[in-house]
Amino acid sequence: MERQTIFEGRVLLAPLTAFLIALLGFPLVVDLVYSVSRVGFENIRAPEITGLGNYAKALADPEFWGAAWFSLRFGLIVASIQVVVGLILAIFLAPLFAARPWLIALLMLPMMVAPALVGLMYRLILHEFVGAVPYYLLEWYGDFPAFLGRQWVFTTLVVIETLQWTPFALLILHSAYAAISPDVREAASLDGATGLRLFLNVDLPLMLPAIGITAFIRFIDSFRVFDNLYTLVGSGAGGSTTSMSIYIYQAFFKVGDIGLAVAASMLLLAASFVVLWIINHFTARKVAT
Repeated sequence: MERQTIFEGRVLLAPLTAFLIALLGFPLVVDLVYSVSRVGFENIRAPEITGLGNYAKALADPEFWGAAWFSLRFGLIVASIQVVVGLILAIFLAPLFAARPWLIALLMLPMMVAPALVGLMYRLILHEFVGAVPYYLLEWYGDFPAFLGRQWVFTTLVVIETLQWTPFALLILHSAYAAISPDVREAASLDGATGLRLFLNVDLPLMLPAIGITAFIRFIDSFRVFDNLYTLVGSGAGGSTTSMSIYIYQAFFKVGDIGLAVAASMLLLAASFVVLWIINHFTARKVAT
């Protein structure tokens, strides 16, 4: 009976598995072929296989490592800020959300705006010649920082990304905080745990899985940032804001070196698998212990 159940399960999963293999497997094979080929728009249907030269070219390119460092730094900083701010808001606004749940919908509104539109909006607001913010700063204080200049642009991008996507962290962390049973807090309070001690010893350990998932999702999303960054400042002065996504885009569409662009994306994919394997490894060890 058990073998029959297993067989039926495999039969039912077979169509979905075949669909996923066809949907994901074929593009992956094409990308692997392009990554080891000399290919451009003129010979995209007949790539010339040349070996691992594209990978070597990408790894030897200082712009590739500059883009990787920018994306890594941006992803870590933005994800950390969003998780910390989202956690603080989830805890302090919990009584307000309990009384007026509709307020959560209002706080989610920044996420509903397309990131490309957010980039255009802040480009108009912060532009040194036509932006409202520089105009009023100049009127009131006689000077203003170049928000989109090389010195301030990274901070500007961090603030914009945080303003738009902190509601995502707030939503997940509020759900995790609200899911903690009041009986657990009551039992801890009877043992003398109150205030900060209650949060550190009871709430925080129970919320750690949600915090970890939120941080990972936001890091991945911020690491691959493209649309709002591209519409706001593009690659920036001297390539100072070139993320991995913009590097791949420029290699593909502007330079026309499809092989280099695909090789860089495959290196990024391999790095993602390594990160996922490390996370899964440590998670499995924690569960086993």
